[in-house]
Amino acid sequence: MSTKARRNDVVRTRSRFGAWVDHHVHSLVASLRRMARKPWATGLTVGVMAIAFALPLGLWAVLSNLSQFTGDVQQSRQVSAYLKPGTPLDRAQALAAEVRTRADVAAVQVRSADEGLKELREQGGLGDAAAALGENPLPHLLRVTPRGDDAVVASALQSLPDVDVVQQDAAWRQRLDRWLTLGERIAWVLAVLLGLGALLVVGNTVRLDIQSRRDEIEVLQLLGATDGFVRRPFLYLGACYGVLSGLIALALLTGAEIALHDPIVHLAQSYGSAFRLQGFDPIRAAVAVLGAGLLGWLGAGLVTGHYLRQTRSTGE
Repeated sequence: MSTKARRNDVVRTRSRFGAWVDHHVHSLVASLRRMARKPWATGLTVGVMAIAFALPLGLWAVLSNLSQFTGDVQQSRQVSAYLKPGTPLDRAQALAAEVRTRADVAAVQVRSADEGLKELREQGGLGDAAAALGENPLPHLLRVTPRGDDAVVASALQSLPDVDVVQQDAAWRQRLDRWLTLGERIAWVLAVLLGLGALLVVGNTVRLDIQSRRDEIEVLQLLGATDGFVRRPFLYLGACYGVLSGLIALALLTGAEIALHDPIVHLAQSYGSAFRLQGFDPIRAAVAVLGAGLLGWLGAGLVTGHYLRQTRSTGE
């Protein structure tokens, strides 16, 4: 092949690529203009889709905020081993070092009798009563965080000769874990159902737009336009609906977060907690918006593909 022929091929390739990019840009701009020309219909479509996206996203945000209680849940897993009265603190420290060597133990914290009395005075509001006791009656305490089965660790602690009483509350933690699992499953079910609803809304909107442009599509097909060329503007229309709906859904959730922030903070403070609501970080927000746009793209593609298959079969 001559140099001139290769140069012509390169020019033609660049020209085709430039036309392809131009048509993508034109399709996007035309879709935005089409939405702007029908503000009422666009607002209804986007509003319905935004609510459909906001419900599962809001539930996921609630579950994500509950993860802030991981430390509290971990603490609820702790097994408290009260040592026998009169056990020296050195023996409590040695016993803690022995328990730490177990493979099913994550951490061991020693709370001395003096530290326990101090906590009783500061947190329990029993300073005068504690002072009246004279000698400290509290035993040393080992707070053991299990890595494995709580019951196995508790049984092992109870068998130690210096341990008097072992306390654990695994039932509460198990119930909390089950509630969180149920909430996550509900979020997925809502996401699937409402996602299908948003898909149908986009599909119906694009279907109406196709019906209004039927003559234009027939002319393009007669001129030899490919299915991809005909489908592209409608795909961008669906994606625009999805992205705009995702942005509005995030705005609604942000408004809900602002409205609930102060009451939740005050409620948490009344229980001595520093809990704060956390919204969507930039990465999760971007994923949510892109997911909404992809869903709109998919809905438009399904409807447009069905229409093109029908016109093809009719033409044959």
